[in-house]
Amino acid sequence: MDDDGRYRDSRSDFVRGAKDIAKVAKKQVGKKVGRGMDKMTDEYTKRSYKRFEEEDDDDDYAGVPSNDGGYYRNDSRANDEEGHSDSTEGHDEDDEIYEGEYQGIPRADSGKAGSMDGVTAAQAQQFRDLSAYEGERRKDQEELAQQYETILQECGHGKFQWTLYFVLGLALMADGVEIFVVGFVLPSAQIDMCLSEPNKGMLGLIVYLGMMVGAFLWGGLADRIGRRQTLLISLSINSVFAFFSSFVQGYSSFLFCRLISGVGIGGSIPIVFSYYSEFLAQEKRGEHLSWLCMFWMIGGIYASAMAWAIIPHYGWSFQMGSAYQFHSWRVFVLVCAFPSVAAISALTTMPESPRFYLENGKHDEAWMILKQVHDTNMRAKGYPERVFSVTTIKTVKQMDELVNMGDSAAWHEKWRIKLTMLFHQVWSNFQTIFSPEYRRTTYMMMAVWFSMSFSYYGLTVWFPDMIKYLQKQEYSSRTKVFVKEKVEHVTFNFTLENQVHRQGEYFNDKFMNLKMKSMVFEDSLFEECYFEDITSTNTFFKNCTFIATLFYNTDLFKYRLINCKLINSTFLHNKEGCLLSDISDENNAYMVYFVSFLGTLAVLPGNIVSALLMDKIGRLRMLAGSSVISCISCFFLSFGNSESAMIALLCLFGGISIASWNSLDVLTVELYPSDKRTTAFGFLNALCKLAAVLGISIFTSFVGITKAVPILFASGALAAGSFLALKLPETRGQVLQ
Repeated sequence: MDDDGRYRDSRSDFVRGAKDIAKVAKKQVGKKVGRGMDKMTDEYTKRSYKRFEEEDDDDDYAGVPSNDGGYYRNDSRANDEEGHSDSTEGHDEDDEIYEGEYQGIPRADSGKAGSMDGVTAAQAQQFRDLSAYEGERRKDQEELAQQYETILQECGHGKFQWTLYFVLGLALMADGVEIFVVGFVLPSAQIDMCLSEPNKGMLGLIVYLGMMVGAFLWGGLADRIGRRQTLLISLSINSVFAFFSSFVQGYSSFLFCRLISGVGIGGSIPIVFSYYSEFLAQEKRGEHLSWLCMFWMIGGIYASAMAWAIIPHYGWSFQMGSAYQFHSWRVFVLVCAFPSVAAISALTTMPESPRFYLENGKHDEAWMILKQVHDTNMRAKGYPERVFSVTTIKTVKQMDELVNMGDSAAWHEKWRIKLTMLFHQVWSNFQTIFSPEYRRTTYMMMAVWFSMSFSYYGLTVWFPDMIKYLQKQEYSSRTKVFVKEKVEHVTFNFTLENQVHRQGEYFNDKFMNLKMKSMVFEDSLFEECYFEDITSTNTFFKNCTFIATLFYNTDLFKYRLINCKLINSTFLHNKEGCLLSDISDENNAYMVYFVSFLGTLAVLPGNIVSALLMDKIGRLRMLAGSSVISCISCFFLSFGNSESAMIALLCLFGGISIASWNSLDVLTVELYPSDKRTTAFGFLNALCKLAAVLGISIFTSFVGITKAVPILFASGALAAGSFLALKLPETRGQVLQ
């Protein structure tokens, strides 16, 4: 009985002591939250207080540092000076917390009514309290960064990181595939959908616009709801709409699906690099983030190989009447969704970033994940007996509070409040990267990202267009011209290609089951001729006269006949509209895929070199040096007057510039703290896509006009980027903020 009495007395003392601590902490620290979060009910505060009555086993967590130098879990409740927690504060009936106090607003009776001095003093105290609270939060983050690095050292680098490497690599591979999809299907899709030149241009740029929106959106959300969850959502959107785009028929529907697919995949790059970096120790971070970049190259190789293997096989198509057609390029679009689907399946087996949990006050979840990392690596290395020695980890004080809507609120009202709060939190986080502390870094990074993207994407799209232009020039130089020829009673059943016939006369001739490629007939006469099963490409009849001529199952109608006279001529079973029948251009298609394949494969040496040297020579030297060499390589473009020379220069530029991209990705991860990392990365990546759209639009407009202007623009942008890169702080050897 004495033991029971002493136990009840000590328990009562503990509860009273907890109440006193809560009172003092409440009076000294003002709660600073948004307007939408101030409607907290007494039910919430009472439920928060019950923790002091229910947690009888708090003695398991003594308020002393652990032997391993770690911080005591929940030391924020044991020490009212350093560990005050807004979300767990209690109160009693004598000291009620009113709603406005959660925003630091004093009670109505805290000063004289109508006294401006009292209001001013209260506001000054409010700002002082907020400043002190933010200072404590910053101190927590600095302590967490140091301790987290120590914990990662204990966990080691092994099986877990390599598993996550391949999982996140699939997501990065999906991003690389997305860049190439539309470019590869455009030649076929423009015929299938009867696309005009403006529509073709919009379809080529729509993916970049979608990725620009997605990078900003998902980057901001990943800092609020978690890296893994956000990446799963974004990849799911990408895979679903990529699947739909394979089956939709109209141009508008296809354009919309590719836009939303781009929005989904836009979150891949900012989240993947931030997510992976938070499992890497300082000495491994630069190297292994560079190795991760190789999956973007693998995505380009995969897209090129699949296009090469699938698109030219027009026999794979089927159709349901005249309303629905499914051609081989749609099979290619479907296959390109596989990396995204595979990434979703693999990502469901991986945990959330423990650093994200610690930044959001979730100690237990983070500790369990870090223990999983440690145990997985130790078992794989043959040391299953090693025990994870970390018992407690520092968590960061939280600035935000939850709003309890009560059970009476409608579900849509709860969701509206949640989404509104989430929007304000994401926007506030975005504004923080332009605060005085990060403003200079953000502006410098914006300039470097923009210059790199403008030159890289502009040149990589300009290269294939220049190759096509050179091919067209070379093809035109071999054109045969026939003037005033007379042909009678002849059957043409072979391919007619690259010829010009002027003022010819054709009497009782038959053109049967043949292909016409780049054929032009000018001022010619066709009398009693017969055309059957004709498939034409870039073929036109200009100012011609047809007398008693029959056209059966041909596409020589309307847009093929320019200013022509038809006398007693008949068209039966015409192939009207845009049909996917241009199989005569297979060699050119193979060349486009082959060039893209070589261009992406050429970055392999640059990837390997940058990964091996990233932690040895530093991020800034790697970025500036690669940019300077890329700038110099641009000048060699003026000497590329042949197809083979342009391909070689494309490979050279890609192999050099990849080191700049790897350095830029690592720098972006390391320059911003964990609670702003994906927000900043997403914004910079969105700016990158905007620069890509501008670069592509400007560079391609000079194809066939001059090479000097694109080369000058690209070289100038790269030179400016390399100069500004040297002004950034070096992050090699530093712990992850």
